[in-house]
Parts: sequence; C-alpha cells; structure tokens
Amino acid sequence: MTTEPSGKLPHHRAEGPESAPPLFLGSSLGTSTALWDAVAPELSVTHRVIRWDLPGHGGSPASLTGPGATVADLAGLVLALADSLGVERFAYAGVSLGGAVGLHLAVHHPERLTSLAVVCSSAHFNGEQPWRERAELVRREGLAPVAATAASRWFTPGFTVPRLIEDHRTADPAAYAACCDALAAFDLRDRLAEITVPTLLIAGREDPATPPAHLREIADAVPGASLTELAGASHLAPAERPEAVTAALRGHFGGHPGRGMEVRRQVLGDAHVDRAQSRQSPFTARFQDFISRYAWGEIWTDPTLSRRERSMITLTALVAHGHYDELAMHVRAARRNGLTPEEIGAVLLQSAVYCGVPAANSAFAVAQRVLAEEDT
Repeated sequence: MTTEPSGKLPHHRAEGPESAPPLFLGSSLGTSTALWDAVAPELSVTHRVIRWDLPGHGGSPASLTGPGATVADLAGLVLALADSLGVERFAYAGVSLGGAVGLHLAVHHPERLTSLAVVCSSAHFNGEQPWRERAELVRREGLAPVAATAASRWFTPGFTVPRLIEDHRTADPAAYAACCDALAAFDLRDRLAEITVPTLLIAGREDPATPPAHLREIADAVPGASLTELAGASHLAPAERPEAVTAALRGHFGGHPGRGMEVRRQVLGDAHVDRAQSRQSPFTARFQDFISRYAWGEIWTDPTLSRRERSMITLTALVAHGHYDELAMHVRAARRNGLTPEEIGAVLLQSAVYCGVPAANSAFAVAQRVLAEEDT
C-alpha cells in the first residue's frame, strides 16, 4: 500500500500484515523507497514494513525540510509518521542518511525502538566541509553534476539500477541540499556507547562513501552490536546484494538460533535438549537449526502470548493430532511454564469437547504418567 503524503508527513509505503511487528526502512540521500524493492517484500512476510522517503525524494514533499536541516529533524519526521500510524515501538533499518536517522533515534529516543540495523552508514560522514560544498553546488547548479557520478559512488563497476539513478536526477535540489546540511552537521561518535537497543551493522566491502571502517567504529562502540561485511557490495547494498542484506536483516529482526536455543532449554529443559543434540547428525542438522530458529527463536519469543498461554495452545494441538510422545514433553514444559496439574487437566478436558473423547482419554493417560513422575 502506497500512501500519499499529507504535506506534513513523509511519503511512505506499507507492506505486510497490519498485526505484524512494525519495521521502518529508511533510504539514502538521492534515492527513494525503491532502494528496498528487492528486500522489503521478503521482510514483509514477518513484519509490517513501512518504507519512507526523505524530503524532496520519491513522493515526499520538499517542504518538509529547508536550509540548515539536521538529522534530528528527519528523525522527527519518522516519529511523526509512526505516531500517525498508531505505532508506538518499531524496528528500524536505514541506509546511509537513513541509517544516521536510526542512530539518532537509538540515542535520543530509545523507548521507541525495538532494534536497529545500520546499513552502509556512519556515525559521521567524513567531516562537514565536503557536504557544505555539495549543498552549495546543488543550490547553484541543480542535481545534474552530482547525479552524473552517482553510479560510481553507489555501485561496484559494471552494476547499476536505472530506477535509482533516475531518483537522484529527479529529487528536489533544495531538499537534497538541505539533506546535505544534515549530513554535514551529523556526528554521534561520542554518544554511541549509550545505545542499548540490539544493533546490527552491515558494511559493503567496496563502499567508498562509508567504508567498512566506519561501520566497525560503530560496532566497537555500541554494546553488544554485531557487524556483517558484504563482499561485492558498494554503498547501496540492498540494491546490489539484496539476498545477503535480506538474510542479515531477517536474522537480526526475526530471531536467531542462539536466542532460540536459550528459550528451547528454558521451556523443555536441559536434559531433553541435550538428548536431542546428542542424536543430531549431518542429516538432521538443518532441521534442528530450523526448529531453533523458527519455532523457538521466532514464535516462542513473541511477547504477544505468555509462555503459559503458549503451553495451553500447544497441549491442545498435540491432543488434536494424536502426537502423544510430544504431548509428554510438553506436559513437562507446561509445568515449567507455570501451569498447575489442575490447569493441565482443565486444558485436556476442554480438548475432549473439541478434539474427541478418545483423544483426550489417551492424553489424560500420558499426562497422568508424566505428573506422577514428579512425585517419585
């Protein structure tokens, strides 16, 4: 869904289920939401993806900014857009100037972010003077001089995306220059250690604008941050290496095996997980990774339902399908998740109504055996 700008809000495009966790995507100077065309559809499978345009770029009004603009001003536009959509907290990923907006949000509005990914960006942009000079050039001669060199700044030799080059040519010169002002004034190096949200840095190894050293500087300063460097990528990695960027963002925003294994052990117990791990073979390794990543790293970590509620749902589903070996395991898990024997019995009784008496009869036998083990 593409939404026309109101005059006070940036143009945005929303994709994915409205009930899914929100994820905002910010683009770089000179590009539009099209920068994310090869990535956003994949991310929208699990998130409500909201791409937004910088002022004077894509569909956003140039009037949203003016001379002397700051990254704080741009971050304010994102917060206003989120407020207009009824979004209180959200994940955020941004490229270059869009990534600087994410860093500003993480430092100054951490209560609004759930996690952050900074792509081909920096905590500073090589000093103030080059950006002041570019802003002056654009105000004097328009975008033609800088648009002519966009491909060499953005992509590795031989690669280009005509749509993005066209975005650069057709951006509003005054708004573009104002965004240069924002880059000139931006420097958060002394505030990076204050960032507390989970943070991923993605660098293009062949990026001349924000080389990997800029991303390493952020990763070294932000507690717990991780860094991914992409071979064969220049400044606009989502356009040049969309599969790699998608994989990195999905892992960061959607859960990962490490967190999944932690939750799996909390719910099922160390003994069970250790047995499952000891039986793992090269043939089953990918399935075990799938279980840890998807079931435990994404579903069981979703805070929408409590673990008690998830246990009750799981018990019912296992009764319905007659998975009694799994049922025994999840009766034990239900006890770890705080269900009493009486509550487990009530779940099985409810299952008798909707899954059938024979199924519930077998389930009661399994549960009785498991609960008796606690008394021995």
